[in-house]
Amino acid sequence: MFSREQEREAMFKKLQLLRSITNSHAHDKASVILDASKYIKDLKQRVERLNQDIATAASFTGENFPTIRVEEQEDDFLIKVFTTRNCQGLLVFILEAFEELSLEVLQARVSTSDSFILEAIATRENKEAGDHIDAQVVEQVVLQGIQKWIEVSEQE
Repeated sequence: MFSREQEREAMFKKLQLLRSITNSHAHDKASVILDASKYIKDLKQRVERLNQDIATAASFTGENFPTIRVEEQEDDFLIKVFTTRNCQGLLVFILEAFEELSLEVLQARVSTSDSFILEAIATRENKEAGDHIDAQVVEQVVLQGIQKWIEVSEQE
């Protein structure tokens, strides 16, 4: 049988573990649990996004799936999207995705004749903003734009 002190110590250790897993800086139990709840909600949203990405990938067959490459170049991003399939209207959804990240297109080359090819150089509109955007975030948002395009295309 545990004594009260042992139970309290075990609870404290579990709280410390929860605090470290969720990167919580809170000291009281309620705040740590609230931070853990927010952390779990964030994880659920990430899983949903990944499932959407998987659904996007599944809706294209092999060679038709767009190839997305994003490279950081100092303060800018070089974004390349290519697919052998002509994707009417896809450019609009990709540009809307750029807007979501407050990316300004400095230069772009687009071809939509038999295939879809986009090469763009984009930069942050507000470089003083505190949040940092890396190539992976830009790629994720472009992928979400492609997913929106697929959903709209399937409805038509």
